[in-house]
Amino acid sequence: MHTLNASPLLRRALFADGLLGLVSGSLLVLASAWLAELLAMPRELLLGSGLALLPLGAFLLWLSSGETVNRLLVWAVLAINALWVVDSLLLLLAGWIAPNPLGQAFVIGQALTVLLFVELEWLGLQRSEALPA
Repeated sequence: MHTLNASPLLRRALFADGLLGLVSGSLLVLASAWLAELLAMPRELLLGSGLALLPLGAFLLWLSSGETVNRLLVWAVLAINALWVVDSLLLLLAGWIAPNPLGQAFVIGQALTVLLFVELEWLGLQRSEALPA
């Protein structure tokens, strides 16, 4: 009931999400000081985000590698991604950070990218078939 035959769309979306998480997480960790100055954002926020993305990206790559997937794990990914989008926008709207225009574009751009992954993963989940219990 909880195990699905993952659709190609779901596997590809999880793979792309994981790959982008690893790449962007690495960039945020390795270049956090430079990006903090460029975007007028706190270095600790960028470094912490990068450190959070690395294990998440690895998990998503692992999750995308099988023909079957646990439905609850996919819902957890959807929830984490949705929370990332909401938190990203709250950073700006609540005034918790005051990035320059390039920093604002960075936050909004990555939120929109994650929102795209939410939609693709949700559609992929809908196209996946439940395996018999």
